[in-house]
Amino acid sequence: MKISSMLILSTLIASSAALSSGSQPNVIYGDDNRRDVYESHGAFIELAKSTAAMIAPSNMKLAGNAVVINAPTLQSRGICAKERFSDQISAANCSGFLVAGNKLITAGHCIKSQADCNSNKWVFDYKVDSAGQKQITVPTSSIYACKRIITRALDSSNNDFAMIELDRVVQDRHPVKLRKSGKVAVGDDLVVIGHPTGLPTKIADGAKVRALQGKFFVTNLDTYGGNSGSAVFNVRTEEVEGILVRGENDYVKDPSGCQVSNRCAMDKCRGEDVTYITNVPGISAL
Repeated sequence: MKISSMLILSTLIASSAALSSGSQPNVIYGDDNRRDVYESHGAFIELAKSTAAMIAPSNMKLAGNAVVINAPTLQSRGICAKERFSDQISAANCSGFLVAGNKLITAGHCIKSQADCNSNKWVFDYKVDSAGQKQITVPTSSIYACKRIITRALDSSNNDFAMIELDRVVQDRHPVKLRKSGKVAVGDDLVVIGHPTGLPTKIADGAKVRALQGKFFVTNLDTYGGNSGSAVFNVRTEEVEGILVRGENDYVKDPSGCQVSNRCAMDKCRGEDVTYITNVPGISAL
C-alpha cells in the first residue's frame, strides 16, 4: 500500500486484483479511527502542526498571499460515496514531519532523487477546519521547497527513510520530539498523523505495536497510501517512534462498482510497517 507512495489509480487496480486472487488485503483494523484535526484534542492537534504534505505544484493556485489546493475528491477518483471523507480532496502524494528548523523526514520511497526533491512542495496546514469544508487555502508561508536530500535509504533490509533539507527554516511551529535510543515495546499505544489517500491531515489513534522486526515494527494503525512518511507517535511519551512506510492494499471493489476500504480485525492480516526513527543517521544530534 504505502510503498508506491499514493498513486491512487494504481492502488485501486492492485487492490481489486488482490481481492480477485483470494488474498485478504485489509487496511482498517477494527474501528476506523481516522479523524480530522479539528475533531481531535490538544496534544494531537499540536503534533499535527508539524505534519507536512508532499504536493505537486500543479495542485496549487496562487491567490494573493495564499495558495488554494486543487485536486479531485476521493469520490471522483472512484471511491464510493458512502466512504468516510469521500467528498474531500486528495492532493498529497506522501507525508512528512518537521524534525529540526529546516529538516523534514519522510519515507525513502517518497523522495528517490534530486528530481523528486525539486518537483514537489511540502505544505503544512493542509487540513480542514470544519465539517463540509470544500476549499482548502494555506498561506504561502506554509509552503516549502525541498533543497536537497540529506540522507536516504530504501534497501533489501526493509530500511525506508529520507531526511531532506527545506529551502528555509520553519519558524512558526516546533519540530517533533524523537526517540533517540532504544525501541518501542510490543503493546505500546500509537497514533499516526498524515495524509491517507492524499486527504487533508488525519489523526488516527487506537492502535498498538504488534511485533518488532529488524529494521521496522508492525502495527495495526489505520493507514493508507499517502500516509507514507507519516510520523508514528508513542501516545504516552508523544515522541516519534518511527516512519510509516508499508502495509496492506487500501481498497477493494464494492458490488456497486466503486471502491471501499478493506477491513480487518485488530490482530489479523499483515499489519502496517513502521521504520524505526533511530535508523535514520544523525537523529541523536537533532
